[in-house]
Amino acid sequence: MKFSEVIGQEQVKQRLMQMVHDDRVPHAIMLCGPAGCGKKALALAFASYLLGEREDDSIPATPAIRNAEAMLHQWQHPDLHFSYPVIRPSGTSATHKMESADFASDWHNLLMKGPYFSFEQWLEEMKAANQQAEIGVGESDHLTRKLSLKSSLNGYKISFIWLPERMNQECSNKLLKLLEEPPQQTVFLLVSEQPELLLETIRSRTQQIDVRRIDEEDIFNALIERRGIEEEDARRIARLSGGSWMKAIQTLSANNENQQFLDMFIQLMRLSYTRKMKELKLWSDTVAGYGRERQKRMLTYFLQLIRENFMYNFHQPELNYMTAEEENFVSKFARFINEANVIEITELYTRAIRDISQNANGRIVFYDLALQMIILLSRK
Repeated sequence: MKFSEVIGQEQVKQRLMQMVHDDRVPHAIMLCGPAGCGKKALALAFASYLLGEREDDSIPATPAIRNAEAMLHQWQHPDLHFSYPVIRPSGTSATHKMESADFASDWHNLLMKGPYFSFEQWLEEMKAANQQAEIGVGESDHLTRKLSLKSSLNGYKISFIWLPERMNQECSNKLLKLLEEPPQQTVFLLVSEQPELLLETIRSRTQQIDVRRIDEEDIFNALIERRGIEEEDARRIARLSGGSWMKAIQTLSANNENQQFLDMFIQLMRLSYTRKMKELKLWSDTVAGYGRERQKRMLTYFLQLIRENFMYNFHQPELNYMTAEEENFVSKFARFINEANVIEITELYTRAIRDISQNANGRIVFYDLALQMIILLSRK
């Protein structure tokens, strides 16, 4: 993968390439930033660059370079080792220490579709349902064995760790030891969305690079050049994306998850306003059947829509970030989200996210939320 395939982020690209040109590549780099900003794509491009991928096709290719590029195009280079959170499928022996290799086929399938995918998409690829994904001690043991071997092609060995904040304690401690005494010619590339959850001692042994959200103009241009979107639509999508290429792509899909969440939000608001208790119970049962990660994404989306409804009342379009479908509903409903209830509604959804994260009973959480909405929507 080339740096030219990464959307925007020109400063980070130049910084990473300069490290190689100056022969000052640190043994551990951690790219940090929000979901969709392209940090995983940057790390993959950097790994490819270190392993021989040419950024400029005009540079003559030796047989060794052609061989490396062919393997990298299939993400099957023997010196590139991927680590990522995995689940423990039902029926797996309790004595088996889960490794990323247990889901190598699923990871490869998703990676071949492109570097811009979310943790939720990875869970779906693994068919995780309600299972929690983590990087366990089996992975650190596997890395220790693999990285102790000599490079297959006499170059760098790359340990690519996606979402290291999802390592358990035992794995974190063993990774720390690897970072303290790195194997020869090994570069650790960590890609994190919540670096504050990592051990301070791990963070201190990496060179942290903060990756900002993608510039709106870069997303606008990419939508036109890569997706063939008309300028007017591309401009709206780029603005709605909030600097996330993944969100921009999701907006393109007529059946994307947010459309389903919008339907559920509209149902909740209408049923709460009309106080239809039986239907609210059915609504609660439906969303209780979602997986916990999906429930949290839905509630987060609800929070964003509450914000959009409240801001719409100020009649300043530049303050709103909505799709046409969202705006169509908000234009009629916004007056019901006001100074008398917006704080309590926000707190209600925030508590629900916390409760779901702590494995509370979904039916109780969502039915209570629905009942509270009846009260809060009545406030003027």
